[in-house]
Amino acid sequence: MMSLYAIQLECLISIWGILILLVDAFKPIPNKRTVGYLAAGFVAVALLYSFAMQPVPDTFFHGMFRLDPFALYFKRLFLLALAAVLLMAAEFSPRIESGVAEFYALLMFCAVGMLLIASVNDFILLFVSLELVTITFYVLASYLRRQIPSLEAGTKYLILGALSSGFTVYGIAYIFGTTGTTNFDKLAEILNSQTGPPASAFIFGMLLVLTGLGFKIASVPFQVWAPDVYQGAPTPVTAFLAVGSKAAGFALLLRVLYTGLLPVSLSWNALIAVLAGATLLYGNLGAIPQHNIKRLLGYSSIGHAGYMLMGVAAVNALGAGAVLFYLGQYAFTNLCAFLAIIAVTAATGSDEIPSFSGLGKRSPILGLALFLSMMSLAGIPPLSGFFGKFQLFAAVVQRAQTDSKYYVLAAIGAVAVVISLYFYLGVGRAIYLQEAEDATPIVVSKPMRFGLVVCMVAMIGIGIFQRPLVHASIMAAKVFSLH
Repeated sequence: MMSLYAIQLECLISIWGILILLVDAFKPIPNKRTVGYLAAGFVAVALLYSFAMQPVPDTFFHGMFRLDPFALYFKRLFLLALAAVLLMAAEFSPRIESGVAEFYALLMFCAVGMLLIASVNDFILLFVSLELVTITFYVLASYLRRQIPSLEAGTKYLILGALSSGFTVYGIAYIFGTTGTTNFDKLAEILNSQTGPPASAFIFGMLLVLTGLGFKIASVPFQVWAPDVYQGAPTPVTAFLAVGSKAAGFALLLRVLYTGLLPVSLSWNALIAVLAGATLLYGNLGAIPQHNIKRLLGYSSIGHAGYMLMGVAAVNALGAGAVLFYLGQYAFTNLCAFLAIIAVTAATGSDEIPSFSGLGKRSPILGLALFLSMMSLAGIPPLSGFFGKFQLFAAVVQRAQTDSKYYVLAAIGAVAVVISLYFYLGVGRAIYLQEAEDATPIVVSKPMRFGLVVCMVAMIGIGIFQRPLVHASIMAAKVFSLH
């Protein structure tokens, strides 16, 4: 019974996804937008129910699965992202020629993989759940079959995703071959009991696994897919990639590094720090010349992966909590941006930045939502993005007290923040300081308006009253033996 308790959220979302497929097959509902709203409402109820669930200290399924505070934190984050993305999908549904119900179901099955990722405690379950997420994204990214950019996005994601999966499974094989286990807890015990540096074959396997995870979070040098896929994929899929997939990648990265590989942290923390600096510079410099807002957010996503890698590289309790806090506030910020983008592109037929000119006059709520999102991503106080960056920098500076090389990483982060102001403020200039060619007001549906208001309140609320999310992130990070 406790095993069923542990996987109840995964079961609920899976059953609902299957029901959507069956109802559409045998008694289709003509208005597909209604199906999307119902699905989003059901997931919102599941999200509220998750707050009644309590963490369990034991492991399940032969030590592969955990339901600890860390797992519950990410499950709630994934359910929040899924509810918002289903709302976007409902608004986007008129642009999908066929298979709208399948589109909703694929989003839900993808979320099931993310829910499993939150509880991973073994490399075998890591690979299975990661593939469930990745394979559904292959289909979702190329769902607009008659549009060349969508097909291109799906193809690029498929090729590079398959390559990263190969790296991951080879890495797992090397780790298992040198230690005899795939369980994170047992792996940590074995590494703790060893004297001297780890075997070169183990280090090679660890690097291969980190390569696979680097693809999921779009860090340098595994980031080349992100701008093209973000631009070409359907906008709800882009939003799910930016929020859900990135959070899933960091959930895995934290589990692997801070549970299984923590005893050999000296073997990987310098590498993570170098990747963080390179990712910060690449993402923010690459965003400067962009004219497409989805492509700009693709480069922005790379840059934000760099900020979070700063927290991972710090290898301290403050850094782990800062990454979790950052992911929480980043979800609201990005979801708000993509909700506004979907509404604008539905009216203008374009996602080029000039099509957002005069948005503040055409639709005050959309203009304000997108402007606040850009400012939060830039880290402007008092929005949530400012406090998220503040915590990450604090973690790096704390680590720099014992290792002065981390001051270099903090300096690179500060430079990246300054660079990012240019392109984020460029979007704000288009919204409020440029005139629109077509000044026709943009109508926003009530569900979309509700989603926008919730995200804006969260961005401002978390920026001013950080305590609840800070407490939740610290409690979730306590599962790791960090100081």
